[in-house]
Amino acid sequence: MEIIDELTEAVEFLKEKGVGRIDCSIILGTGLGALASRIKPILALNYSQIPHLPIATVEFHFGKLIYGELEGKRVLAWQGRFHYYEGYSMEQIVKPVRMAKMLGAKAMIISNASGSLNPEFKKGQLMSIEDHINLQPEGPLRGQNIESLGVRFPDMSNPYHPGLRRVLAESAQQLDLTLQRGVYASVPGPHLETRAEYRYLRLIGADAVGMSTVPEVIACAHMGLPCCAISVLTDECNPEALERVNIESILAVAKESEPDLTELIVALVGRLDEGLGMA
Repeated sequence: MEIIDELTEAVEFLKEKGVGRIDCSIILGTGLGALASRIKPILALNYSQIPHLPIATVEFHFGKLIYGELEGKRVLAWQGRFHYYEGYSMEQIVKPVRMAKMLGAKAMIISNASGSLNPEFKKGQLMSIEDHINLQPEGPLRGQNIESLGVRFPDMSNPYHPGLRRVLAESAQQLDLTLQRGVYASVPGPHLETRAEYRYLRLIGADAVGMSTVPEVIACAHMGLPCCAISVLTDECNPEALERVNIESILAVAKESEPDLTELIVALVGRLDEGLGMA
């Protein structure tokens, strides 16, 4: 079955289950699933129930799709994402983005956990992604282009919507939250980086490094779906004073920062139309 046929079948399934208007879709990353509890649910489905959708294999990703109301908006929240390191193809990884757009979503909000490369950024802080460096081994648009989804060569000069980023910054200030702004480097993982690799990433201009997000952002650009992305900085990757880290410590920092991220996303959803209206 062709990918467009799989997407169409999945979208029709969700419509039949009751998914209607979508103001925005949200992808919740590593250890960042609590926002789901703020959504007044209309429909909740396990990924395994949705045709042609992969199942999240990472144990701390829930693998649940929630459709409901948040701040007066209809949202479609993906509680758990897919990663290249899990063995999924890029086409599989970006299915949530494509399905959300085909369902009528007006915007995409993406969150992730990442390591801080900028010595001015501290673990536990949030970072609005201003731009990215794609170091994944392949992209989601490789192969024959699906013309009904987007153009063959999508522009990537400004993939993170300026208006949504501006509302994020203003909301963080109103909430008295530190929101850094920086460049995110996306690597395949699942291993963390060496000292030399951290030096290299900083040298080429990255402020944070993680293992996700960029494929989804490329898919957003391809389909003309405005997006923004927020990183929780879970560790400090200073090659001159590098400490051993493990997933437990990363998850612990993400958990501590989760309330701040949740409040920030809630504020953004409440001002979504304002953000989308900004140039």
